[in-house]
Amino acid sequence: MSITFRFALIAVAGLMTSGSLRAEDGTPAQRRACRPDVLKLCSEWIPRQDAIVYCLHKNIERLSHDCRAVMEGKLR
Repeated sequence: MSITFRFALIAVAGLMTSGSLRAEDGTPAQRRACRPDVLKLCSEWIPRQDAIVYCLHKNIERLSHDCRAVMEGKLR
């Protein structure tokens, strides 16, 4: 597994509905929902968690339905 991919998994693992990232937070459903979007749209910011969250919010119109639900606090 590449280092970049490993950082992406760590960053996505902490995705919370509040818009902050912490490794110990986030449900498995939230991680599954946003992992592809982080890798597709925000991989340049890995491992900067705050930058990833900003990137996801900035690209909210381009997010998958499920990741958008996470970012809007609708998927827990």
